[in-house]
Amino acid sequence: MKKAVVLLSGGLDSAVALWLAKSEGFDVHGMSFDYGQRHDKELNCAKELAREAGCHEHKVVSLNMNSWGGSSLTDASMSVEDGDVNRTDIPVTYVPARNMIFLSVAASYAEAIGAQDIFIGVSEVDYSGYVDCRQEFIDAMEIAINKGTVCGAEENRPIKIHAPFVNKTKAQEIKLGMSLGVAFQHTWSCYRGEGEPCGTCDSCLLRAKAFEEAGYDDPALK
Repeated sequence: MKKAVVLLSGGLDSAVALWLAKSEGFDVHGMSFDYGQRHDKELNCAKELAREAGCHEHKVVSLNMNSWGGSSLTDASMSVEDGDVNRTDIPVTYVPARNMIFLSVAASYAEAIGAQDIFIGVSEVDYSGYVDCRQEFIDAMEIAINKGTVCGAEENRPIKIHAPFVNKTKAQEIKLGMSLGVAFQHTWSCYRGEGEPCGTCDSCLLRAKAFEEAGYDDPALK
């Protein structure tokens, strides 16, 4: 069985990516990051999702990205702003080069375990405007990874980055996830990470909009 590394944040996108990789016959290895984010709600969900999906292994990597901040998700001096699903600017929740770092670490893990596939649940259609969720970034990272790994540069075993939702809306993701049996009740999206989802940050608004458009109630709110 081919191995795949799945970047698993604990949110909607990564959960569907995990179940999709499983459905495609991959032996899934989850990778999550404790990177100094504002709360651990999503990370706790990632651990539960890994168990539910039957991950072969689930790595939680510690990074201190909060030591330089630059985002309201990693800098305690910045507040999470209320969301706007129609925004065109980059919100303060953007974490500098986060997906670049995550994919680099995932590539190291993949090469070490002999995996040639990495799954990431980014989308440039229905998201918060992050530059590291765009197809051109994914393509560039795949080239860089295969230039900088022995398996890609010397052994003709290139690593493929799968971004299956890059041109899909979150509503389309949810419909796919429902058909795959994704444990959406164990996902978390809220940036603020309080007892209950705030309902007003970008991520909460996008999640609510997606479930409404998909025609489902949010299992996490039951």
